[in-house]
Amino acid sequence: MSVRRPASRAARAAAVAALLSVAVAGCGDRGGLENAGTTPTAVSPARLWPDLRPASSPAYPYAVATRETVKGITVPGDDIRKVDPVDVVRAEIAAHPDDYGSKGAYHATVDRVRECEPGGVRARCPLLRAYHRDLTGDGRDEMTLGFRLYPTNQTAVRVYTVEKHRLVQVLADNDAIIGVELAGRALIERSPAGIAGYEYRTTWTWDPDRRAMVFSRDEFLRTGRAPDGRLPSPSASASAAPGPASPGASASAAPGPASPGASASGS
Repeated sequence: MSVRRPASRAARAAAVAALLSVAVAGCGDRGGLENAGTTPTAVSPARLWPDLRPASSPAYPYAVATRETVKGITVPGDDIRKVDPVDVVRAEIAAHPDDYGSKGAYHATVDRVRECEPGGVRARCPLLRAYHRDLTGDGRDEMTLGFRLYPTNQTAVRVYTVEKHRLVQVLADNDAIIGVELAGRALIERSPAGIAGYEYRTTWTWDPDRRAMVFSRDEFLRTGRAPDGRLPSPSASASAAPGPASPGASASAAPGPASPGASASGS
């Protein structure tokens, strides 16, 4: 067995010097370092009205978090995939008579939900496909559910988890929605804006302290084209920076009827 002798200090120093000379010689070559010009001077934020008195009331009240145990729903084996989405919607209607009663904002939804039952008119069922994905980080799937609301034509977005053998609603939002995405641990809602070529984008993320999906970001973004394919008017000058990229693949849930109890994995 032969043994390689280590190089002497002088030999190693000579090799390093040779490499440095090659690197210096190459700096002026094409593809080397180039002058990028002067660097803009950093400007610190300017604080306006430092003597402004604090507001006497909170900002516009936004439903930043929702938690509610769903009554009357069992979770076989704590497996949320075995929960029937139609039963979950029925349980919500029963728990909120002021919203779904004869004088409620969503009273016509009740008749539509009956169409989700066997023998009903499938095209009139307001329930959308259910998606299952781990949104809390505990290694178990949550259920993201959507259904159309009548007569407002809004879309209800709900997220449910299982805690102590009970089904718990951890997100509830109703809005005019054109798309929903799951990105990592976040749920992103896209809504139409009043200006052609723009849309609102609302992000909800899991908060382990509140044990709920909380409102974390609201953006007004340019989409490039109006819903009819036209480019936005030159007079529309509002813009917003793109939102943060969330880890993981995203799944889009476009509003549309699904067969009762249908579900799909969001993973």
